[in-house]
Amino acid sequence: MKNNRTFLEKLLDGAEVEWKPLIKVASLTRGRVISKEYLADHLGDYPVYSSQTVNNGEIGKINSFDFDGEFVSWTTDGANAGTVFYRSGKFSITNVCGLITIQNNLELNYKFLFYWLSIEAKNHVYSGMGNPKLMSHQMEKILIPIPPLSVQTEIVKILDALTALTSELTSELTSELILRRKQYEYYREKLLSEEELGKVGFEWKPLGEVTNIKTGQAVSKYSISQNPGIYPVINSGREPLGFINEWNTENDPIGITTRGAGVGSITWQEGKYFRGNLNYSVTVKSDYKLNIRFLYHILLHFQKEIHNLCSFTGIPALNASELKKLEISIPAIEEQQRIVLILDKFEALTNSITEGLPLAIEQSQKRYEYYRELLLNFPGRE
Repeated sequence: MKNNRTFLEKLLDGAEVEWKPLIKVASLTRGRVISKEYLADHLGDYPVYSSQTVNNGEIGKINSFDFDGEFVSWTTDGANAGTVFYRSGKFSITNVCGLITIQNNLELNYKFLFYWLSIEAKNHVYSGMGNPKLMSHQMEKILIPIPPLSVQTEIVKILDALTALTSELTSELTSELILRRKQYEYYREKLLSEEELGKVGFEWKPLGEVTNIKTGQAVSKYSISQNPGIYPVINSGREPLGFINEWNTENDPIGITTRGAGVGSITWQEGKYFRGNLNYSVTVKSDYKLNIRFLYHILLHFQKEIHNLCSFTGIPALNASELKKLEISIPAIEEQQRIVLILDKFEALTNSITEGLPLAIEQSQKRYEYYRELLLNFPGRE
């Protein structure tokens, strides 16, 4: 029976785990307002951390510091509310961050606390005036498991190694993904260049002459939330706005964003879906020989030209009448099909959801999270 014990049970070896709310083991403070102007006027060597997750939250360096030593910090409000960081050395944090200082007489490892809160904090995020928040009065209620310090140290050692391995693997996979994207873009630009197409012959045609361009149907986040379903809503971004219980589009995969930050972006969505009013449908006219996948690739090739047609005074927008004037280069249908075969292979290698690198990166992160939660699954919680 003893051999069936979990790894954590073997680590504990019968030792008890005490549970205490965070406020009983640490003090919590907030950062201060540090503006872009302040950062620019006080350049130095000490990092300033804020609510972003890129670059470990660092937004700049200044010539002074507010904290020195080991700490755990968390994001108090905004999209990244509840995100937890391990901090050490001399640094400062902004007013959208909180800082946790463990009581001096307590045997609690900062890294151990960081790993625990990385799992637990997100469960306590709440909505304050529509804005995600995790303020001190909620953070301090989180229960913390306190096994013997030797157990904490061993768990930290294992999780540090797993973190490093996952980070290295993710970095390698991301580098490979970037390389494949560059390969796809290189061959797309080469195969669709005027010089290359000139070897087989092509003609310039205004987009409005060979395609029909129509606007989708108005949809709101509220209507999506009230009518959840299986059909993706394609609107102002490359990713679905959500999923709804009705569809208005089928076998009409190409879209172009009409307004907003992603204006001019080319989208491809197969099957049935709901096209929003911030996305143009671009379909081939029945009397013209134009491969739909070739049209997709050629529009990506002319992405810069499409972007130049957009207006950026006020809300960024792309007028259909301007888009129709865009001239695209079209070779014979046989050449279109040849180019599509090549570019589709590169795109599949790059963007495959089920077999490609994005899934490998996601699986790597899930494996890490699985083992982290296994190591921190302590008994005795109320």
